[in-house]
Amino acid sequence: MHASSESSRPRRARLDMKIGIIGAGNIGGNLTRRLTAVGHDVHVANSRGPHTLTALAEETGATPATIEDAVRDAQVVVVTIPLKAVPNLPAGLLDTAADDVAVIDTGNYYPQQRDGKIDGIEDEGLTESRWTERQIGHQVVKAFNGTYAHDILEKARPAGDPQRVSLPIASDDAAAKQVVSALLDEIGFDTVDAGGQDESWRQQPGTPVYGLASDAAAVRKALDSASPQRTAEWRA
Repeated sequence: MHASSESSRPRRARLDMKIGIIGAGNIGGNLTRRLTAVGHDVHVANSRGPHTLTALAEETGATPATIEDAVRDAQVVVVTIPLKAVPNLPAGLLDTAADDVAVIDTGNYYPQQRDGKIDGIEDEGLTESRWTERQIGHQVVKAFNGTYAHDILEKARPAGDPQRVSLPIASDDAAAKQVVSALLDEIGFDTVDAGGQDESWRQQPGTPVYGLASDAAAVRKALDSASPQRTAEWRA
């Protein structure tokens, strides 16, 4: 049975954490903006090299980096790249990260729209983030995958605000969930625990919670009403 209750939230994340963000697209860029704004040491990388990230770095104060440098000693790593690109990440990606690194996976499987067929997801029935775990050799927290990039900036609200949005997260790593919940709290969002990674299909594309910007009760209802069957739009 999956968990859908609101997670217990630490008062705040560890101050001044090094956060490595792999991917500087819409989600990665806006997470860079929000996480630097609350005081974290953000190092951002993409596939094209640090020299392409000068404008984002100047805007936010983040450090443009190679993927390897972004991950080195990071307490949190955000993987926010197309799923088809995940196998191309450097081998031993997280070997130089902090021992207790929390890894956030924002990815979605878009077989017809972008990624082509991924056998582990289509034929083995792995959830998207379980497949990502296999590629990088580390547990992940599935978060932000159903969040519109502009909502990261526009929907943020202080704790207790009646319009504060709750976001689902899924992971088998309870400690990492706590870290991610604290980060979400810092940047203006509540958290709903969507269960372990094998339950994370409840927040994949095509499910009721995907794209939902609402409170915890609505998010729990959406998670509970999800179907594990992929519709034709989300199959190769």
